[in-house]
Order: sequence, then C-alpha cells, then structure tokens
Amino acid sequence: MDFESNYDIAASANFIHTHNFIKVALQFPDNLLKHSTRVVTALRNTLQSTEVGLFVMADTAYGSCCIDEVGASHINADCVIHYGHTCFSPTTTLPAFCVFGKASICIADCVESMSKYALTNSKPIMVLFGLEYAHSMQRIKEALLESSMSCRFDPKSEVHFADVPSSVMFPSKDIKKINVLQEPVSDCNGASGTMYSIGGLTWKLPEGQSMDDYLVFWIGHDDSAFANVVLTFNACEIVRYDANENRMVTDLFQHRRILKRRYYLVERAKDANIVGILVGTLGVAGYLHIINQMMELITGAGKKAYTLVMGRPNPAKLANFPECDVFLYVSCAQTALLDSKEYLAPVITPFEAMIAFNRGSQWTGAYVMEFRDLINLPQMGVGNQEEEEARFSFLKGGYVEDFENQACISSENVEEERETLALVNATEKALQLRNNSNVLMKGSARSGAEFLANRSYQGLNMSSENTSPEPYLIGRRGRASGYEDEKNKQ
Repeated sequence: MDFESNYDIAASANFIHTHNFIKVALQFPDNLLKHSTRVVTALRNTLQSTEVGLFVMADTAYGSCCIDEVGASHINADCVIHYGHTCFSPTTTLPAFCVFGKASICIADCVESMSKYALTNSKPIMVLFGLEYAHSMQRIKEALLESSMSCRFDPKSEVHFADVPSSVMFPSKDIKKINVLQEPVSDCNGASGTMYSIGGLTWKLPEGQSMDDYLVFWIGHDDSAFANVVLTFNACEIVRYDANENRMVTDLFQHRRILKRRYYLVERAKDANIVGILVGTLGVAGYLHIINQMMELITGAGKKAYTLVMGRPNPAKLANFPECDVFLYVSCAQTALLDSKEYLAPVITPFEAMIAFNRGSQWTGAYVMEFRDLINLPQMGVGNQEEEEARFSFLKGGYVEDFENQACISSENVEEERETLALVNATEKALQLRNNSNVLMKGSARSGAEFLANRSYQGLNMSSENTSPEPYLIGRRGRASGYEDEKNKQ
C-alpha cells in the first residue's frame, strides 16, 4: 500500500481545510516517528498553503494511544492529528483526527477461518477488530457473502460486524453524555436495543439480547485493545485471528489468568491504609471527575489518599512513595492494567477500587475498564456502612478494624484531628500492629505524615538550635576507583 494512502494524507488535509485550522499538532508514537518528516512533506504538498503550521509531537508524557492535549497546548494548536494505535478516549478541549494505518491481511484466509468457525458453533458471531484493519472490513463482508453461497449458514443473521463511526473526535463538555459501554437506544423505525462501544468500535444488539449470547471473533494483534475486549467480555467465548501468521488462536489462558490476578489485587487493596492516586492522563475527558470521585470513595472508607502526577509510572518512580500501601491508576482503558509484580505496592484500577473500598460489595465477575462507565454509575453509599464492624482479611487471616470514617468526624474535633497530623505528635499517635493474630489488627500509619515521622531516614534536616553555617570541608580528589588519599592504589 502506498505511503499517502496508509497515512490518509488526503483525508487529513481535507480535515484541516474544512475547519480552517492554522496550527496543527501531529502526534506520532515512537515506532512511527521515523516517518514523520515524510508525512509533513506530503501534507504540505497536499495543503498547498503556507499559513498552516505543522508541528510534530513525540515522546508523550502518558500513553501514546491517547490524544496528547497537554503537548498540543504548548504550541496553542487548533487540533491534533493522531497516528497509529489509538484508544479513542474522548478529548476535553481539542478536536482530533485519527489515522489508524492500513495493516495488510489475507482476506481469503480470514473469510475461510471465519466460515469454519461459524459452522462449528450454534451462537451468532460478533466480529471485532483492531482499528488498523478497519479498511478491510467491507471487502471481508463482501467475500463472506460470496462464500456463503456454498455454505450452510446465512452471514446476514449469523455473523455481525462492528463499525467505526468516524475518525474525527470533537471535545465533549458534558461527561454524562459521553458514550459508555452499554447504552439503550432506539432507531428511526422504533426498534429498541442496546448500543455497545469499546475502543472506537460500536455495534447494536436487538432488545433482549446481550453479549453473552454471542461469540467474539477478533481480527488483529494480541495487544492492549484485545486485552480490553477479553476482560470486558470475559463471559463470552473469544477467538483471535492472527493476520500476520494467518492462523486462529483459541488458547486465551494467559488472559483469563489476569482476572485471577486482579481479584488478588482487590483483596490487597482492602487492607491498605494509605492510597496513592496516580494521574495517568491529562487529556481524557472526565479524568478530574473520576479523581474526585475516587478521593471521596477512599476518604469515605476511612483511608488517606494522595494525588500523584509523575507521567508514565515505573517501579523506580513509585518506590519514592513507600508510605502508599496501594496505588490507584487513573488512565484510559488500554493502559490501565499495569503488571505490578515488580512494584513495591500493587497498582489497581478505579473499578477495582470501587469494589475494594465499598464495604460489602462483591465482585460478580463483570469487569469495567473505562472509568467513564464508572462516572455514569450511581454512587454507592459508603457512609451508611457500619464503621465499627470488623472486616475479615483473607490475606492476614484474621479480622481487621479499619480506620474511623473521616466523614463522621464532628466539627468540634476537626482542629484536634489536624493536630494529630503534625509531625511532632505523629509518633505518639501512630498505631502499632499487634502480634497476636487473634485480636483486631490495625496498620502502622494512617497518613503520610505519620509514616515520615516513624521511618529512620527523613532527609536532610537542619538543627533548629544552631542556625549558623558549618565550616566547609575539602573533599576527596581523583576517581572513585582510586582516590589520591587512598593508600592502596592500583
């Protein structure tokens, strides 16, 4: 496929011309950055305008699948053209045009695999795909219709395809109106049903049907978009067609194990006293709303919460906050799952936090990846829980009494509560872990201030008694492998 068709040069130029954009930010992931200069040259030749400024953005602070509105705001861009894999997370301030790319696929082999899979199953098939294969879906539909002439199934009723509505995204101001995973809709003929939306794909199911009644046929790579589908529709039978190797993959054991791992992290989070909220995006619409919602949820459960902004998290960054028992990662659905085995503390998602910090809530097996789906859910009543009732911890093997609900602190005790957070009194107020496993257990610190007062190293502190500077000392000379004052020189 030629270069201009793969990067949608004509469609991108038409998007810029139609909306009269002057400053355009071109966002490239690391693997496509080598093609950025050719894309800029092709766009300039197609636009034939010297007024339009094209700016290449790379090395995004967060996931490259999200629209980098923060980076685009540094040049006061009017819009963003995003290249490569995208999660289709809604933007807040800037319109965006997504260029998915056009990956090659053997249509005949794909249709043959799909036909065999449809003949061996009684349930209807829902075909989902990576956005890089969206350009081939119409030809796959036509080839499947031709092959059905000699088959025993009707593809119109047995095989259904998801759609990509548009490559253009406009910012959404109303969080409640953002498309969620499931949304009841009615068409112009009055037929009602349920509209599904995930990762830029949309499809409608008739009234009375759900995704549990379908088999999912995924066309694409084993990437974050596929993991999002597997976890979201974990009750469905799912197979994957690998377009690179032209084969079917039915063994999804590793993806199923992820759910067991996530359930374990939920149990770990229930015993946490201090929670660090990691800001994993600054451009996805609704991220401030979900952060405030998580803050209320955590403090309502009697725990301390701290908001941390550090870009892409890694074990070294999070190791600087040893007081946090668990981290809550607020990001798009396709970057939310972090393999936290190398981290000192587990990293959970907002959905897992709602299960862990709501007393009495049970995990039914359904999994929600998009945090905007949690925004539209009704708030759970944390304040109506029994604060004095002990909770059984599966990890500690005994009953655990959580800290007092911060929302229930009376107004006359607010000043006293603030004093207990002071570093001078924190050591006396710190709660110690009881060694007797038969009694109730509490954590060693209920805030970051108490943790700082109790740990051995607190940084470089100047003595309050002597404020005069100390005399300077002459340090060593030479290299670390052998200083000049060392006796044993090699």
